[in-house]
Amino acid sequence: MEFRHLGRSGLMVSEISYGNWITHGSQVEEEAAVACVRAALDSGITTFDTADVYAGTRAESVLGRALKGERREGLEIFTKVYWPTGPGRNDRGLSRKHIMESIDGSLRRLQTDHVDLYQAHRYDVSTPLEETMEAFADVVHAGKAHYIGVSEWTAAQLREAHALARELRIPLISNQPQYSMLWRVIETEVIPASEELGVGQIVWSPMAQGVLSGKYLPGQPPPAGSRATDEKSGANFIARWLTDDVLTRVQQLAPLAEQAGLTMPQLAVAWVLQNPNVSSAIVGASRPEQVHDNVKAAGVKLDAGLLKAIDDIVEPVTERDPAKTESPAQRP
Repeated sequence: MEFRHLGRSGLMVSEISYGNWITHGSQVEEEAAVACVRAALDSGITTFDTADVYAGTRAESVLGRALKGERREGLEIFTKVYWPTGPGRNDRGLSRKHIMESIDGSLRRLQTDHVDLYQAHRYDVSTPLEETMEAFADVVHAGKAHYIGVSEWTAAQLREAHALARELRIPLISNQPQYSMLWRVIETEVIPASEELGVGQIVWSPMAQGVLSGKYLPGQPPPAGSRATDEKSGANFIARWLTDDVLTRVQQLAPLAEQAGLTMPQLAVAWVLQNPNVSSAIVGASRPEQVHDNVKAAGVKLDAGLLKAIDDIVEPVTERDPAKTESPAQRP
């Protein structure tokens, strides 16, 4: 495993991080989830990402139990706050009330007294940013989180939040956006702003919800048991990529992966890690062997010719519109 600084901070994270968005507490049984966490640890992954909303808070609990007994100082545990975790109007968003209550709930479920990174899961248009950042500052100053991050924030939102964080003397060091060969909306605005501010990217869905694995074939139904057939595991997220044009172009990547000595999933993960502003790529798994396969993308260097060949294939179906980086227009 290779390690990188998270943004311009001193915190080191594993290039491949393990995330449990749609697996732990929902798609797979706990025994399988624990086996995947063990595989991650055995493969050198030290960075684990979750969120209070995943599987209705169950994902945090599963991860906490799976990591129990590990040396806490040897791990980087990340979680997030924003999406609804209860029926009340204050069980959501980035108000001071919800942040202060949510961090305590996350720590209980994760069985730890602090998280290494606490992230705003989206931008809350219903709460003054000053209120949100002051609450985050109190979380950091209380020792409940070492660093602060955000997810899917625009360049303008990042700049405003970073300025407040400096005033409040807390380290805002990361953004967690979707990023893959097919989804490059952060490249035009978010990454330049992040490089200027010292913010690193922890990217999710580097395999475009599994499409870049190559297992979805043009003109054929999705494989049985795949994400595209399971509404609980994110079928709506993958639907946009399941067109014959996209799938045909993805199949054209297979010879390039073979040329690089990589599997298709490894090529997809290695590709996002070629961006120097990317600190870590999040992978998920329902089986341990998926973890063992994906971690082989760490430390891989793709040459300029191969990168151009990839661009030539996928450019017509690549999304680059920076306006696609967005949060809900109103609090959910």
